[in-house]
Amino acid sequence: MNFLSRFNLVILLELVIYNLSKVYSHVIISNYNALDGGLDGGQDVIWDAHNISSLPRSVTPILTPSNHTHTPPPIPGDDYDLLRRLKEAARRDDVGDERMLWNDATPDSTLYPPLVEKALKLFNLKQVAYEIETSVMSKVSCTACKAGAGLLQHYIKTGRTKEEIIKTIFHYCVYLKIQSRRVCEGVSQLFGVEVIYVLERVTIGPDEICSFVIGDACGDVYNPYHEWEVAFPPVAKPDPKEIPLPKEGAPLFKVLHLSDTHYDPYYAQGSNAECNEPLCCRITNGMPSTPNGAAGKWGDYRKCDTPQRTVDHLLHHIATTHTDIDYILWTGDLPPHDVWNQTKEENLKIIKDTVKQMSESFPGIPIFPALGNHESAPVNSFPPPYVNQVDTSIAWLYDELDVQWRKWLPSSVSHTVRRGAFYSVLVRPGFRIISLNMNYCNNKNWWLLLNSTDPATELQWLIYELQSAEFSNEKVHIIGHIPPGHSDCLKVWSRNYYKIVSRYESIVTGQFFGHTHFDEFEIFYDPDDLSRATNIGYIGPSVTPYNDLNPGYRIYYVDGDHGATTRLVVDHESWIMNLREANLYDYPIWYKLYSTRAAYAMKGLRPSDWDEFVTKMAENQELFDLYYKHYWKNSIVRPECNFECKKRILCDAKSGRSHDRKHFCAEVESKIDDYSNKGWRSWFYHGFSVSYVFDELFPKTTQELVEDDTN
Repeated sequence: MNFLSRFNLVILLELVIYNLSKVYSHVIISNYNALDGGLDGGQDVIWDAHNISSLPRSVTPILTPSNHTHTPPPIPGDDYDLLRRLKEAARRDDVGDERMLWNDATPDSTLYPPLVEKALKLFNLKQVAYEIETSVMSKVSCTACKAGAGLLQHYIKTGRTKEEIIKTIFHYCVYLKIQSRRVCEGVSQLFGVEVIYVLERVTIGPDEICSFVIGDACGDVYNPYHEWEVAFPPVAKPDPKEIPLPKEGAPLFKVLHLSDTHYDPYYAQGSNAECNEPLCCRITNGMPSTPNGAAGKWGDYRKCDTPQRTVDHLLHHIATTHTDIDYILWTGDLPPHDVWNQTKEENLKIIKDTVKQMSESFPGIPIFPALGNHESAPVNSFPPPYVNQVDTSIAWLYDELDVQWRKWLPSSVSHTVRRGAFYSVLVRPGFRIISLNMNYCNNKNWWLLLNSTDPATELQWLIYELQSAEFSNEKVHIIGHIPPGHSDCLKVWSRNYYKIVSRYESIVTGQFFGHTHFDEFEIFYDPDDLSRATNIGYIGPSVTPYNDLNPGYRIYYVDGDHGATTRLVVDHESWIMNLREANLYDYPIWYKLYSTRAAYAMKGLRPSDWDEFVTKMAENQELFDLYYKHYWKNSIVRPECNFECKKRILCDAKSGRSHDRKHFCAEVESKIDDYSNKGWRSWFYHGFSVSYVFDELFPKTTQELVEDDTN
C-alpha cells in the first residue's frame, strides 16, 4: 500500500471512529438517564464534550538510543540441569530458618481482640476483614455485604440524615470491635459520605450491589444497568501468525519495573508491629508487648509499609547496580495503607516527594507511570468525569499528576491525563507504551455503581490508539495497576478489555501490572479458542513488605531496535532484599532471586511458552514449589500451599479475564486433581505393601510376641 492510500485509509478510519464515539457516548448518556434517572434523581448527567479523534497524539519518540549492550541471563542446558537446580533451591530454602526475628513464623495478617471470636458468629467479621485485605472473597463476605448494603439502604429510605447514618456506622464498628475506635471514626467519616451519596442515587438492591462489588463469590446476578459493549471500527483483524522466538544476540532494552512502593513517612523502628489496625509500625501504635513485636529497622513482615531508609537504599542500589537501564515502568500505589487516616494533601505530598526522588535517582531515564488505587483519598475513590462537583471531583489528583508526570511525558498527553489519568506515548519508532487507569475497573470504586459504562471512555480511546498503532505498524506495551484478570477488576470492564487485547493481539506484545504484591503473571487466550494463548500480563512484585513479603522489583529484557524485532519480553529477573537478614545484621543486601528462562527451563517467554509452563506446574510438584517460592519472593513466613491453594494460583495465572474461572480453570484443576489422586494412591499402596511385607516377615501379632517373650 502506498503512502497516499494509507493516509486516506487513516483519515477514513478516524472519521468512522469519530462517528462511532459520538454515537457510543450518546448511547451511554441515553441509557444512563433512562435507567437511572440521572445522577441526581431526575437530572440529566452533564457529560463533558469529548472527541477521541481530535486529541493530540504522541508521535515523537521519547527514548533516545543508548550505547548499552544488554545480555540476557543464560538459558539452561537440559532437564537434568533443571532438576538439579530445583533440588539445590529446595536445600537452600531449608537452611538458616533458625535465624528468625520472632518465634512464630505462621502469618496471621488479621489480629483481633479475643472477644471478637465470640461476637457475631453469623457474619464472621474476622473472615470478612481478611477477605477484604486479600481480595479472595467467599460467601461469608457476600452475606456481610448484603446485610450492610441492605441496612444502609433501609436507613436512607426511612429518612435518616447523612450525619445520623455515619454516626451509626461508627457505633457499629466500635461496638462490634471491628477495628480500633480511631480507625472506626476515620473509616466512617472518609467512606461513609461517598457510599451514602452513591446509594442515595442507585435503584438496584443489595443482591445486585454485592454481585457488582464482590463478583462471582456473590453470584452472577444479571444487572442491566451494568451491561455494555465497546464499539470496534469496521477493520478486519489480521490473521493470527505464529509468534517467533526473539532473535538471539539482537539489541535489547533493559527495563526496570517498580510497583507498590507504599512508602510510609511515619514508619518507626521499634514500634508495635502487631497492632490490630490495617497498618502498624508507627509511634501511634504504641510500644510492643514483647521484643518480637517490635518493628524492624528496614521494614517488617507484618502489616507494615516501607520505611524511608529502605526506599533510599533501594533506589541507590538500582542506580549503582543497573547503570544501563533504558527506561522505567512505575505501576502505582505510592501512599501507605493507613486508609482511615488519609487526606488529599497528604497523598499529594507523597506523590510529589516520590516523583522528585525518582527524578533525582534516575536523571535522563524516561519513566512511564501508571496510577494506583491508593493515590486517591479516600482509597479506591475515582469518580468518572461526569461527577464534576467541586467536593467530589477527582480533578485535584489528575491535575497534579499531569504536572508531576510532565517531567517524563510530552505535553500531548495532558488532555487524557487530566480527563482520566491515562495516556499513550511513542517510545521508539514502531514502539508505543499505553498507560491505563485501572481504577475504572476497580470494583471497590463505589462511584461505578452510578454508571460503569466505560468510564471516561477510556476503553474506546484505547481502541482508537491501538487501531492507529496497527495502521502505523507499531508494537504496543500496555501498563496499569490492577491486573484485568484480578478479582478486584469489574467483570464487565475486564470482558471488554479482553476483547480488545484479542482483537489487537498482533500488536500488543506485553502488558505490565502490579497491585497484588506477589511475583506472578496472567495469560490471555483467544475467546473463540481457549487452547490458544495470545498474550501475557506480567505482574511485578511490590517494594513494600506489607503482609509477609520481602521487598522486590523486576528487570525485563525487551526485544529492541532491529529489523525483525518482536518487542516481546525476552527474559526477566526478580530481585529482592531478605528482610529478615537485613534486620538481623543491619546490612540490607539486594540480590537476584531468579531469572525466568534459567529457573524454569523456558526456551522463550511467548504466550504459548507461559501456557506450557502452567501445564508443567500442574503435573510437576517440584516445579510448582519453585514458582511458589518466587511468587512469595522467598518470604520466610510464606504459608504452606495445599492442592486447593495450588489450584487458585495456577487458575489465576490462566485468567486474564476476571470472574470467569469456569472457562479457564477446568483443565488445570483436573490435572492437579489427577496428580493429588495419584499421590494419595501411591501413599496408600506404598503403605499397604509395607504392611504386607511386615506381616510376611512377622506373622505373629504384637500380643503373641509379648506372650512369647514372657514365656
